[in-house]
Amino acid sequence: METEALSVAVVMQRTALANRWQPYAWKPIELSIGMPVPGNSARCLRSEESDTRWLFGGFEVRLYTDEAEGYFLNIDSPLPCWFVMWRIEDIDGTEVAVPKQVTLSYNEAARLMDGGERVDTLPAPAEIIEHLQRFVAQHYRPEVKKKRRKPSFEGGAGVAQMAAEEGKQHGS
Repeated sequence: METEALSVAVVMQRTALANRWQPYAWKPIELSIGMPVPGNSARCLRSEESDTRWLFGGFEVRLYTDEAEGYFLNIDSPLPCWFVMWRIEDIDGTEVAVPKQVTLSYNEAARLMDGGERVDTLPAPAEIIEHLQRFVAQHYRPEVKKKRRKPSFEGGAGVAQMAAEEGKQHGS
């Protein structure tokens, strides 16, 4: 199950750095909800040496029941946030940080970072956090931890039985 799409736009900012190896840094600075920006559009808002900003629209954010744990981890953190995955691309001869995906799932953001992608955060507004909390309350059920009695280290039948049970669980 998924929720209705929420249309968002992201503003990326490039700031100059006093560093000979990396002359500037990119980061998302604003996320607008329901902003009427044509899909997959890129528009330069400001182009100065010290501060360049680009607006990217056309992102749809949906909540999925199979990501409920990731939403729970997000709202359970000290600062719930949006996760913005972006890549450097060439736009009209200029290197620009282009957002590729926006999510509210902590787990999805972690998978993207594990895959080598750049992911930055922006604080989520109160109404989005409340919406996430309602979704999580309805769809998230923590995995029940099962207590397992460990056999002694002396070997014997207990160890053999535990090995056989684990083999069955892993398809051996």
